Amino acid sequence: MTPTDHDAATLHAWTAVGGRPELVGRVSYAGAGDVLPAKLPVRQLARATVGACSLAAAELVAARGGTGTPGERAAAQRIPEVRVAEGAVATAFHSERHLRIDGRAPTAFAPLSGFWRTSDNWVRTHANYPHHRARLLRALGIPDDGSRDDRALAGVLAAELATREAAEVQETVYAGGGLAVALAPAPAAAPDELVPLVETREAAERGSRRLPARAPVAAPADGVRVLDLTRVLAGPVAGRTLALLGADVLRVDAPQLPEDADTYADTGMGKRSTLLDLGAAGDREVFEELLATADVVLSAYRPGALDRYGLAPEALLDRHPGLVVAQLSAWGWTGPWAGRRGFDSLVQAGTGIAAIEATGAAAASGRPGALPAQALDHGTGYLVAAGVLRGLTERQETGRGRRMRYSLAGTAAWLMHGVRREAPSEGAYDARRWMTACESPYGKLDHALPPVGYPGGPNGWARPVGLWGADAPAWR
Repeated sequence: MTPTDHDAATLHAWTAVGGRPELVGRVSYAGAGDVLPAKLPVRQLARATVGACSLAAAELVAARGGTGTPGERAAAQRIPEVRVAEGAVATAFHSERHLRIDGRAPTAFAPLSGFWRTSDNWVRTHANYPHHRARLLRALGIPDDGSRDDRALAGVLAAELATREAAEVQETVYAGGGLAVALAPAPAAAPDELVPLVETREAAERGSRRLPARAPVAAPADGVRVLDLTRVLAGPVAGRTLALLGADVLRVDAPQLPEDADTYADTGMGKRSTLLDLGAAGDREVFEELLATADVVLSAYRPGALDRYGLAPEALLDRHPGLVVAQLSAWGWTGPWAGRRGFDSLVQAGTGIAAIEATGAAAASGRPGALPAQALDHGTGYLVAAGVLRGLTERQETGRGRRMRYSLAGTAAWLMHGVRREAPSEGAYDARRWMTACESPYGKLDHALPPVGYPGGPNGWARPVGLWGADAPAWR
């Protein structure tokens, strides 16, 4: 593909985050063969999200490197052309699978996470975190006295679920605070109204914070301060990408919700991490001090979960009109499922993707399939980063921040109904070409290189991952 070609998926992703359509021709791709093979057009979605993010990074470099309106800068061709390697994209979309920690491969899913046969259908559970595991077992009345390991409990869980209907399991587990979703059939046609890919609303008032304009700019997000209130996996991918591009990304977690070390080793690259209990007066005061000079807030908790702390997007923009606020949910922002917890694998099950992707002997037996990567997570993460970068570019001109809303369900709807499938690109793929290694507090990490970039931009993180929760709650 040449820079003058207009890739439809890239155009859609780019304009969804507010980019001007005429700039999309600056993005081209280097093929790597049939990477991310699936029934659905995963390769096209993956490269489009990374392409849009790379173009947003290049645009922000131009916005900070001189004067004039965005249109004038584009006319002067100050926004560089971007070429994205599909091999790098495919490797990054598998980053958690390619990761090795002192040679050890992390476990992708716990024994109680997965698809299970019910009396009438299938149900997908997610029990990777200890609190979700405990809630799942408790909701289904399965005792856990510590005498059986999870592989033994998996047999008990399978036997229990085989006696129940999928919808009843879904609602029972949800009522108990756990995670289980009944398999939805493959959709026969697109619904009349798709879940939006991105929803954006600009702040009503102007803020005082802008990024300094200087040439050359070390990295597009140099000097940007990001409060990262996200957990697995899309939000952390967005934060990891902003850290790559120069931002000071400070992840904030509650001390009572520990993170999986292997997961953080993958998604914590370039970031720092601190622990604050927003329900404690002292910690809340520290958080407000951080917020007062932040540029960006990333939030991936359930809709409304942070509102009681005064952190609803509208409240944030009222107090800090220059903030760029990106919210992420699993199931979208309206409808009966809007407030439910969710992960990529569950959204695949609940939207019909898992039914579409069933292949071979599994399909013959009725067993659901899965995308070749956690593509909803990774794709949404790069879209979030692209939207943040575009928000910062627009703020340079208007002084206004914005609120953006994304969802895994919105990305799923786009994948199923809005991305056109294409023939595999030319080229060969070797994941090792797109891997590197570094030392970290967790051990030696063999990890994927970042796929986002532009000419002259950073090709790796300035700092490796640090220990989760070990940093002071302060900007660097």
